[in-house]
Amino acid sequence: MAKKPFHLAWFLSQGYGPKSWLSDWPGSDLARWMMPDLFIDLAKGLDRCCFDYMIIEDSSMVPYTYKGSHDTYLQYAASTPKLDPAVLVPWLAQHTKHLGLVPTLSVTEYPPYLLARLVNSLDHVTEGRVGWNCVTGSNDGAAQNYGRDKHLPHDERYDLADEFADVVTRLWEAWEPDAVVLDRETPMFADGSKVHPIHHEGKYFKVRGPINAPRGPQGRVPIVQAGGSPRGQQFASRWADTIITDGGSSIASMKEYRDTVRRKAIENGRDPDRIKVLFLAYPIVDTTMDAARERRRLEQAGSEKLMERELSTMSRLTGIDFSRFPLDEPLPELTTNGHQSSLARWIGKTPRELVRTMTSKDGIDFTGTPDHVAGMMQEIMEEVGGDGFLMFNAHFDRRYIMEVCDGLVPELQRRGLTRKAYAHKHFADNLMEF
Repeated sequence: MAKKPFHLAWFLSQGYGPKSWLSDWPGSDLARWMMPDLFIDLAKGLDRCCFDYMIIEDSSMVPYTYKGSHDTYLQYAASTPKLDPAVLVPWLAQHTKHLGLVPTLSVTEYPPYLLARLVNSLDHVTEGRVGWNCVTGSNDGAAQNYGRDKHLPHDERYDLADEFADVVTRLWEAWEPDAVVLDRETPMFADGSKVHPIHHEGKYFKVRGPINAPRGPQGRVPIVQAGGSPRGQQFASRWADTIITDGGSSIASMKEYRDTVRRKAIENGRDPDRIKVLFLAYPIVDTTMDAARERRRLEQAGSEKLMERELSTMSRLTGIDFSRFPLDEPLPELTTNGHQSSLARWIGKTPRELVRTMTSKDGIDFTGTPDHVAGMMQEIMEEVGGDGFLMFNAHFDRRYIMEVCDGLVPELQRRGLTRKAYAHKHFADNLMEF
């Protein structure tokens, strides 16, 4: 039986910010972290080994949840600073040919028209390689930067996102594909009968339209979503073309998550094969099993020294100050208006054990030689059914890029598990190729 290939993507965890400044291989340009050089090197590697896309995570604040202060976040460069991901996209596009480029843009921080226009512009200048990571915002600190005291309740944020996505996708399609005529004789640049206002008036937004630029190469660009809560999954099953998830810490829970998403897609009248569910994976690969395991051990030991960095990130995601809890006592039942699916996995575990597993997203331990890790990925995808992996390393360096792009992925390609060449020009078409 022919193997079913799976997709690969990269999650730029902690966004467009400092990455390797505490690494053993920090590079020589620590003070120039805001320049795109390291990210260009990453994108070129991903393009070379045929990843579908790279998501640039983002948040729009200097957090202050942990200990009620921003000091810890700034001390460790944890969740801040971050530059705007949309600025990075054209740089990466210039240095790659096929890789999909997906900035994170929040529905609670942009008006729909502004976001639709920005993404449409990026789709044009990347020649059809942009996507949109649609997020709803989670920390009230960001809301306070945009004129509100706090975010809407969790589920209502998704009600707003439903309306937002409807407006944005209609704006992207407001120009018919053949509206631009470019007839110099008549003259006629665009045919006005093929450009349409949307006249939207809803609960949250009022938008006339049309967008003031032609339809982008992809029309409606691929939408990426990471909703883990029941309401988030419902939103994703309606709008997402690809979903990012850790799917829990076992193969069974990964399969259950994917099956649930596919069932909900059918309920929404969608073809479930057109939603690619990618599972987060943080591989550590080295030339021998012992070397890889030693690196994982050193990293987990190092996480104890950086305990506050990890706890502060957990605090930002949930709006809960984790400095309040003893390190070695199980967390009590807690509620959040932030990342509900993350918090649900943490309840009942101690902060210390959570910090130890935070580095691997509390998931399956992909540690070993390229052959060993590729074999694990193959077996997992065969059991789960698809659709691929979303690799990440919040503090990657150039050595790590090479280990993944020139060590692990060639082994996946040798086994016939991932693509060796891109079949299409546009991101959306490569995503739906298999």
